[in-house]
Amino acid sequence: MGAGHTVGHTAGPPATVGGAYRRRMLLTIAVTGTVLVLQVVGGLLSGSLALLADSGHMLTDLSGVTLALVAVQVAQRSPTLRRTFGHYRLEILAALANSALLIGVFAWVAYQAVRRFGQPAEVRGGLMLTVALVGLAANLVGVALLRSGKDHSLNLRGAYLEVLGDALGSVAAIAAAVVIQLTGWQYADPIASLLIGVMILPRAYLLGRDALHVLLEATPRGLDLAAVRTHLLADPAVREVHDLHAWTITSGMPVLTAHVVTGDADPADLLTRLRRCAADHFAIAHTTLQPEPATTPLCTVPVHV
Repeated sequence: MGAGHTVGHTAGPPATVGGAYRRRMLLTIAVTGTVLVLQVVGGLLSGSLALLADSGHMLTDLSGVTLALVAVQVAQRSPTLRRTFGHYRLEILAALANSALLIGVFAWVAYQAVRRFGQPAEVRGGLMLTVALVGLAANLVGVALLRSGKDHSLNLRGAYLEVLGDALGSVAAIAAAVVIQLTGWQYADPIASLLIGVMILPRAYLLGRDALHVLLEATPRGLDLAAVRTHLLADPAVREVHDLHAWTITSGMPVLTAHVVTGDADPADLLTRLRRCAADHFAIAHTTLQPEPATTPLCTVPVHV
């Protein structure tokens, strides 16, 4: 007898955190796409590598948020007998794809910046400054739209970090444009480009690390399995807990499974109490528990907790 969830229910899947932000993501895509075209044109006309680098960065923003939106849309599909958890993991795969995309942009920007140090190009600082200011304004709009969801969804966090990083890239482009306007020092452009590239790496690493943490079904960050076990054992009807596992389906959706050795307690009442314990103390709403009589031999598979 298990408890905690059913398969094939008609109520549809629980709404993911990302699903609540679809309209904001659409607005971010519209603003980012418009300014991306402006930055590419401005970069080509002004000769600024920093603007082109920021355009490449903005392209990853556009691709990243689009991937995130597609993943959110697909993740809303109801579970089936073949995909009992639905398509929630697509949100995590989108976050991993965003990480890989960011690393690729960093490599391109770094290569182009090094080339510019050997062959500096003439840059029109005035046009560069104007376009960079417009880009910064657009990025700040995107940051405002996605900020409230960044702490609740890994997928949204990826999109938010990309837009925030691009805002910092626009600041670097603005600074380079000001230096070129005031001093005529053309090396400010490749230096700003390299800074934009360097800003990409840490967030690409962190995003990829967290996505892999979920895909490898590691224990959710911040969840102490030893504490979970202690809470379950605190019930007077529980004699032993083994095969205790916890992982994350998608952001904000942890899952817990365990075998529970019981005494003479009614299984239905016991499972209700234990599920409530997991939900109240550890915010785990999706729990599957297998009760076992005390006379049942324990599983010989090595226990991880």
